[in-house]
Amino acid sequence: MKKFQSAVVLILLFAANLSFAQNKVKIKGKVIEQDTKQPLEFANVTIEGPDNTIVGGSLTDARGEYAIEVPPGTYNIRFDFISFKPQVITGREITADTNLGQISLAPDATVLNEVKITAERSTVEIKLDKRVYTIGNDMMVKGGTVSDVLDNVPSLSVDAEGNVALRGNQNVTILIDGRPSTLAGSNVAEVLRLLPADSVDKVEVITNPSARYDAEGGGGIVNIILKKGKANGFNGSFVANTGDPDNHGILANLNFRSTNFNFFTNIGYNYRRNPGNAFINSRYLDEATNGTTSYTDERRENDRLRKGYNASFGLEWFLDKSLTWTNSVNFRRNTGGNNTDTYYDNYDAGRNFLNRIWRYNNEDSEDNNVQFSSGLVKKFNENGHELKVDASVSKNINDENAIINNITIAGIPSAIDTFERTLNDQQDDRSLLQADYVLPLGKDARFEAGYRGNFTVLETDARAERLNPETNTWENDGNFTNFVEYKEYINALYAQYGSKINKFSYMFGLRWEDSNIDVNLLTTSQFNNKRYNNFFPSAFFTYEFSENNNLSLSYSRRINRPRGRLLNPFSGLESNINVFQGNPDLDPSMTNSFDLGYLKRWKQLTLSTSAYLNITDDSFQYVRQIRGISPQGTPITLTTPINLAKEYRFGLEFNINYNPFKWWRINSNFNFFRNETQGDYNFVFTNPDTGITTTDFQDFNFTAYAWTTRVNSKITLPWKIDWQLNSNYEAPQDNAQGKRRGVISANTALSKDILKEKATIALNVQDIFNSRKMMIETYIPFQVESYSEMQWRVRQVTLSFTYRFNMSRAERQKEQQRQRQNQDGGGEEYMGG
Repeated sequence: MKKFQSAVVLILLFAANLSFAQNKVKIKGKVIEQDTKQPLEFANVTIEGPDNTIVGGSLTDARGEYAIEVPPGTYNIRFDFISFKPQVITGREITADTNLGQISLAPDATVLNEVKITAERSTVEIKLDKRVYTIGNDMMVKGGTVSDVLDNVPSLSVDAEGNVALRGNQNVTILIDGRPSTLAGSNVAEVLRLLPADSVDKVEVITNPSARYDAEGGGGIVNIILKKGKANGFNGSFVANTGDPDNHGILANLNFRSTNFNFFTNIGYNYRRNPGNAFINSRYLDEATNGTTSYTDERRENDRLRKGYNASFGLEWFLDKSLTWTNSVNFRRNTGGNNTDTYYDNYDAGRNFLNRIWRYNNEDSEDNNVQFSSGLVKKFNENGHELKVDASVSKNINDENAIINNITIAGIPSAIDTFERTLNDQQDDRSLLQADYVLPLGKDARFEAGYRGNFTVLETDARAERLNPETNTWENDGNFTNFVEYKEYINALYAQYGSKINKFSYMFGLRWEDSNIDVNLLTTSQFNNKRYNNFFPSAFFTYEFSENNNLSLSYSRRINRPRGRLLNPFSGLESNINVFQGNPDLDPSMTNSFDLGYLKRWKQLTLSTSAYLNITDDSFQYVRQIRGISPQGTPITLTTPINLAKEYRFGLEFNINYNPFKWWRINSNFNFFRNETQGDYNFVFTNPDTGITTTDFQDFNFTAYAWTTRVNSKITLPWKIDWQLNSNYEAPQDNAQGKRRGVISANTALSKDILKEKATIALNVQDIFNSRKMMIETYIPFQVESYSEMQWRVRQVTLSFTYRFNMSRAERQKEQQRQRQNQDGGGEEYMGG
């Protein structure tokens, strides 16, 4: 009944606002809790006329403040909040702008016992240019990592290597708190596997970013927002977890908020072991006849260990009612290793066994990161007129060292046993300066403008050495040694304007970015400078047929700059016959992105659909080719990225949230896309042993169809036990040199609130059937045919315990009020960001 009454009130308020659109005056003030003197957020303020008709109303903000415009007249003004006694000002004549000052609400003991406090749950908020997923109390990721969080967000998927895709497109920019992460240099996948899931508050999925955002990311932007305390007084939570394979951790989120400042911190430690495995079966082909010359079956077992320490400290200082200054410091340290056993079984053309070679890679790593951020927010009025200035500096140092032995253990001895070692030292320095200005222009329009400067210097000292058995000394291997200096300086300006006319909303924006990038290979004296500047327009249109039914159309131009592993010609040596090598001469790709969306809500069902088209010039593709012979006589297959001419990606996406009963919630995502690539490439290779140069032309024109689907079910069982189950399927997908096979996987979790709902215990199982693998077929005529499977992490079982303490009564009620705002699973819609 209360939910129905709230809905009626909101509808009446909306109708009243349409009826009185001229000659208005403003009523403002503040609502506080009588006992603690703390502001009450989400308190209802209702203004009634003499005949008890509702003329206006509002909910208070985080400071307990409100501002309502009404025509001049005499009104009754009512203030209420759940479980508090209402206050009413009767017969107040309002002829000019009026400040009612502070209104104190006292607890109502007669209804307090009826209030049920529920745990925070995941919700989605749909805005004009993005979708915001509040992670809440998602059992499926308890004790996991940020990578697990993203894999549970609709439209996103994370493959076995940790690469994030948005609607099947991996050209995605990953941000943490709006900034590029520096935790592990340019290895974003590793960053996501190091941060604990419980540190995430929200995930913003921006499929077609406006001019406000960086133009980086042809497939869109994913912004991970970490938790920061907002509750009044001293409160927080502790999370502890344990699991098999080893997955142990503890995390504390603490917060103290007063009238003048808000201090927040989170401190954690985790110990994770991630055993994985892979194999590659290769059939090598004759360059003249395409017949079989030999076979090699490669088996690999990984045992990754990570020990991580995370600490963040931040202070929001409320200098006055309109000015807030926030400073934060983040420290992260991760140590560990990756012991890899690789076995090669070699056969002749008749599949007769020749020998088995054991390659052991003992890798140690250490990663240290520190980041300082500072931001000022100046609010000129209550209508959204504000200026934000942010700055941050960070340093990341990552060291990886490995000892690699290559020994024949069965069959015919190979030509030579080898002993190698690699040293990879990386330092990443980043700084950011950003200013954003928002100016409301009337009731339903606003103008935004800003500047953003990103400055990065990444130095990678990669060395490989081989033991000379005759002299017993280490000698440098020039094929895998280089000092790479990467400098990226990007300056950007943007402006955009948005407005709403009746049921029609629109927003136009233009961003200009100047890029100055150096990729210098200092060891080989190769210097590559890429200097360019580009305009990136964007446009958004939305038409609301009704409150629960709208249509949207958007366009933006994007850029995808190659970085890190894509550019670095140094290769890891876990395998010496299947090698990845970056391309320092890669150019950025440009994407024109179009999106047509439709949203419809019913009482128990929300449907969100979109049709999208991405047209990309100079898209990146990974190509495989034979490049020489290993010391053991086996052909070396090299994988490297190249620029291709054109890529067209068209797709349809459907998201459904369905609540058939109060105890059962279902959401599902389906994405179908067609990917067409037009281009060809000439391979030029000079054999270092013979000096002979060969050229191989390959046609990369191909068209592939693929689809993915995810279903998530959450059921409340007897005794208030929550059960969550999800399943995911990625259909097969062709590429220019083969195909990726389909993959199906499933996860499940059980959760129970205990200790008077102050604590939660959860058990989850990731990859129930141990089926989450990347399976790839490759065929290069006259060179090689292969099939590979890679499983980054085997099935994992995790038990977690969460305890929440000192959450004030008012804050718990605010939390409940927030949940009521999102009960339909669709969240709030409004223009702009």
